[in-house]
Amino acid sequence: AEDEVELFERDMKEFWIQFKISYGTEQNNQTSALRDLCKETIEALSEKWSKKLKEEDLMIDKIQEYNNEILQQSKYVAEKEEQLTEIKSKLKEEEEEQKNLTDIIQELKEELMKKMEIKSSKNKAAKEKVEQVSKIKTLFKEHLGLEMRRIHDEQLQFIFRHIDYKDPDKPYICTLCINEQGDYEVTSCTPPLDCIAELQLKLRETNNFSAFVANIRKAFTALSYK
Repeated sequence: AEDEVELFERDMKEFWIQFKISYGTEQNNQTSALRDLCKETIEALSEKWSKKLKEEDLMIDKIQEYNNEILQQSKYVAEKEEQLTEIKSKLKEEEEEQKNLTDIIQELKEELMKKMEIKSSKNKAAKEKVEQVSKIKTLFKEHLGLEMRRIHDEQLQFIFRHIDYKDPDKPYICTLCINEQGDYEVTSCTPPLDCIAELQLKLRETNNFSAFVANIRKAFTALSYK
C-alpha cells in the first residue's frame, strides 16, 4: 500500500510538473504572441503617427512659408504705398506750382495788356496832336510868317518872323514836345517869355493849339516893342 501511495504521489508530481510545463509553455506562447501583437500594433501606430507628424511638419513648414511670403508681399505693398504717397505729394506740389505759375503769367499778361493799351492810347493822342499841328502849319506860315520844324527827340520848333518891324527876318523861336504823360511841354523859348508857363498850362487845359501859337506870337510881338 505504501508503494502504491508513493507511486501515486510520484505520478501526481509528474502530472503536476507536466501540467505546469504544458500550461507555462502555453502561457508563454500566448504572452509571446500578445507581446508580438502589441509590438506590431505599436510599430504600426508609431509608423502611422510618425508619418502624420511628418505631414504636419510639412504642413507647418508650408504655412510658415506662406506666412513669410505674405509678410514679404505686405512689405512690398507697404513700400509701394509709401512711394505712391510720395508721388501723389510731388504731383500735388507740382500742380500748385503750375497753378501759381499760371496765375503769375496771367497777371503779367493782364499787366502787359494794360500797358499796351495805355501806350496805344498815348500814341494815338500824340499822333492826333501831331496831325493837328501839321494841319495848321501851312495856315500859320502863310498868314503869320510861321515856320514849323520837326527836330530831334520828336520835338516841334516854331520859328516866328515878321515880329520885329525893324528886322522882319529876325527869328523868335519856341520849341515844345509831347512828354511821357501825353501833355504838351515847352522845352525852350528864345527870347524867353515870362508868361510861357501860363501859356503852357492853358494849352494843356484847353488843348487849343491854334490859340497857343497865336498867344505866343502876341507875347513875342509885345516883347519886341520893349
